[in-house]
Amino acid sequence: MILETLNLMHCNITSVVPEVMPTATVPILLLVCFLFLIWNYEEISSIPGPGFCMGIGPLITWRFLWMGVGQCLQLLHKMYGEFMRVWISGEETLIISKSSSIFHAWVQCIGMHENGIIFNNNPALWKEIRPFFAKALSGPGLVRMIAICVESTKNHLDRLENVTNGLGNINALNFMRQITLDTSNTLFLGIPLDENAVVLKIQNYFDAWQALLLKPDIFFKISWLYKKYEKSAKDLKEAIEILIEQKRQRLSTVEKLEERMDFASQLIFAQSRGDLTGENVNQCVLEMMIAAPDTLSVTLFFMLVLIAEHPKVEEDMMKEIQAVIGDRDIQSNDMSNLRVMENFINESMRYQPVVDLVMRKALQDDVIDGYPVKSGTNIILNIGRMHKLEFFPKPNEFTLENFEKNVPSRYFQPFGFGPRGCVGKFIAMVMMKAILVTLLRRYRIQTPKGRGLKNIQKSNDLSMHPNERQPLLEMFFMPRRNVDKCQDD
Repeated sequence: MILETLNLMHCNITSVVPEVMPTATVPILLLVCFLFLIWNYEEISSIPGPGFCMGIGPLITWRFLWMGVGQCLQLLHKMYGEFMRVWISGEETLIISKSSSIFHAWVQCIGMHENGIIFNNNPALWKEIRPFFAKALSGPGLVRMIAICVESTKNHLDRLENVTNGLGNINALNFMRQITLDTSNTLFLGIPLDENAVVLKIQNYFDAWQALLLKPDIFFKISWLYKKYEKSAKDLKEAIEILIEQKRQRLSTVEKLEERMDFASQLIFAQSRGDLTGENVNQCVLEMMIAAPDTLSVTLFFMLVLIAEHPKVEEDMMKEIQAVIGDRDIQSNDMSNLRVMENFINESMRYQPVVDLVMRKALQDDVIDGYPVKSGTNIILNIGRMHKLEFFPKPNEFTLENFEKNVPSRYFQPFGFGPRGCVGKFIAMVMMKAILVTLLRRYRIQTPKGRGLKNIQKSNDLSMHPNERQPLLEMFFMPRRNVDKCQDD
């Protein structure tokens, strides 16, 4: 009986469907399309770039982003110009390379969410923290750093054989990281540490930072995809926390606090007053300790490569060093007189920037270069491209002619500007001059044959295995006295 009934229902349905379908299908399809259009509705934007277009825009953008940010931006700028929009994690993001626009506009996994100052997106907390950095990176600390850099560079050069391989080459990037880590530790923390171990942790930390920075939210839903990066961040944080705890113990036994009131001490006492949390103290110290071993050391590394490739520039700098400083160590009064070296540093940062992208978020509705920008819009400022588009007479060449004339700040922004510009830009210039003068007076830098700047740039590619990356970072340090002897002979 059941089979008979089902068979009868089948017959009824098949006879009814052809009659009902044409009438019901059209309004249903229209309703579905209407709802779909509402769901994907977006205001027509005058900003060049892929629209959302039912999710196709974000897919196109991520196709480019997975190729690498640098290559992605070159392709996108060719397609859409110097002011465009893309979609990152489904959010509208503006990429700007025009000086007029940049002048106007100016994570949880790695522990920077509302901690420290680099990626702290809590403005109120950020304003409380920044003065600690500003105080440590200016005034007496800035002056002290000159002597600290000279002493650290000398000490590391005296132990150069410890980092020289069998071919007589040195991993120049790691060498710069050791020097800058030592100087940062001396001025800001003051606790003995294992330089090699901490440098390795810092390298892994920034590899994780770079790998996670633009990943979509779905990436963090699958733990095995980001587990190794999370571990790298955790390893460095734990190492810094151990050093901070040692600092706390020292402060508890010191008789004269005035002699120990460095950056870390100020933060620790701020925590004891209830002004900061322990987590924020740890992150602030971590950021202060990694800032120079990351961006500054890489900047110095590229400068050494450019010196090796431009012997005339090196000759001009050595003449200036001899005329201004002579045989003594560099001092504070010498800084403003090293014009050739300052032009070299500026041109190096323009031609081969280490930080060429700056990320911001619009806090309110605005209009930039005639384009409406809504509050909450992500903005990527492509400063590296801007430096090669406007003002400079030879933007695509490395030449000190680009800085023969005074360059307005709006056209040259290696440290950013405005309230969230780099708080350490002045001490960074002091450190670069002190380290370069001390190093160049004793050694001449050479790169192995066939390893010029273009080859070395590949070392930033995270897809490269460390064994492939290592040779690209190696240089040969030739003592000046040997160079002079060879020239005399």
